[in-house]
Amino acid sequence: MKPQTKGLKRLIHATRYSLQGLRALWRTEAAFRQEAMLSLLLTPVIIMVDVPSAERALLVATLLLVLITEMLNSAIEVVIDRIGHDHHELSGRAKDMGSAAVMFSLIGAAIIWAIVLWPS
Repeated sequence: MKPQTKGLKRLIHATRYSLQGLRALWRTEAAFRQEAMLSLLLTPVIIMVDVPSAERALLVATLLLVLITEMLNSAIEVVIDRIGHDHHELSGRAKDMGSAAVMFSLIGAAIIWAIVLWPS
């Protein structure tokens, strides 16, 4: 067992591992790149639209939720692929569930964006 780092050193290590994870996501996951680019394209809309701060925060939160869900889905897929590429019902089910989570986050984001931006 490796010794546990503490304080600032632990924070530096955790940040480095997080950045490694983001680089790996960007290099290997097309869906993450597409969702990240969509988020970047929608960010100016959030800035320019005339809505209350709470609604603006909700728009930001939906974009982050989609990205976070995609990250977790990708992590599930990587772990399952690490175990083996031969078909197993439980592995397929886990991957399908992760994909469904991403789909629900995208649908939820679209609904919230429509509600916030639809003219009243």
